[in-house]
Amino acid sequence: MNQDVAQFLAYIADERKMSANTIAAYRTDLDQLCTFLHERGITGWPKVDAEVMMAFVLNLKEKRYASSTMARRLAAIKSFFAFLQERGIISHDPTAQLDAPRVDRFPPRAISQHQVDELLELPLQNSTPEGIRDKAMLEVLYATGMRVSELVALNIDDVMFEAKTVRCLGRQGRERTVPLSDAAITALEEYLDIARPQLARQDNDDEVALFLNHRGKRLTRQGFWLILKTYAEQVGLHELTPHMLRHSFAAHQLRNGVDLRELQERLGHASLATTQMYAHLTEHSAQSGIASNGRSRSS
Repeated sequence: MNQDVAQFLAYIADERKMSANTIAAYRTDLDQLCTFLHERGITGWPKVDAEVMMAFVLNLKEKRYASSTMARRLAAIKSFFAFLQERGIISHDPTAQLDAPRVDRFPPRAISQHQVDELLELPLQNSTPEGIRDKAMLEVLYATGMRVSELVALNIDDVMFEAKTVRCLGRQGRERTVPLSDAAITALEEYLDIARPQLARQDNDDEVALFLNHRGKRLTRQGFWLILKTYAEQVGLHELTPHMLRHSFAAHQLRNGVDLRELQERLGHASLATTQMYAHLTEHSAQSGIASNGRSRSS
C-alpha cells in the first residue's frame, strides 16, 4: 500500500507539477489514512469500501480538525483513489459518495498604502548588504504581488530591466511575466551593483539565485518570513504575513484602476473568481496608490 502512495506522490510531482508543499501535505494525509487502515487490519486497497471511508471521516471529525484541513485531506484522498482506479488497482472508488465539508472563506486582509510605505522605508535605515537586499525584496514583492515561494525562486536572469518586468514560475509550473515598478527597478539595481556581490561567496560563483542569504546561498521562504517579521514588528504590524502583502498589492491595484483580468494574470490565479475576492478590499483596506513621499508605486 505504501508503494502505491509513493507512486501517486511521484505522479502528482512529475505529471501534475504540484508544489513541494502540496506534495508534503498529501503525503501526511495519505500516511494518516494508511495508519487508520492498518489499525483495522486492512492490508489492500481493494478491501477499502465506502463504509470504511465513512469511518475514517468520522475519525477525523472526532479529532476536531478545521474544516479547511478536512477539505484538503478529502481532496488528497479522493485524488489518490481516482489514481488507483485509473490504474486498475481498484474497481470502484470508495470516496465517490463523500462530500467535502463546507469551508468558511474569510475575506483577505490588507494593510493601507501608508503602512506599506512605512514598511518599505525601514530597510533604508540599514546600509548593510542585507538591508539593501531587504529593500529590493520588499519592493519586488509589493510591486508584483508574488507569492514568497515565487520570490525566493527568482534567478538573476528572470529580471528584465529594459522591459521593467520579471519572469516568475507559479503553481503547477505556470510561468508569467509581471511588470515592475520604478521603485522596484531602482532597488534591484542597487542590490545587484552593491549588495549582492558582497553576499555572494567566492567559492560559489555559479549561484544564479537573485536573492542570497548571508552565507551566499539562495534565501529560503523561512528566511524571508523572519526578515519580514522583524520589519513588521518595528512598525507595529505584528500580524503581517507575506500573503497579506500579496492581498495589499491586489487591493491597491484594483483601486488604481487595474482591470480584474489583468490582475488575475499578474497574480497567477487560474480562476477569475479567486481574483474577485479582492474587490471589497478597495473600499475597506486600500488607500491611495501614491506613497507618502510623493513617489508612485503603481506598475
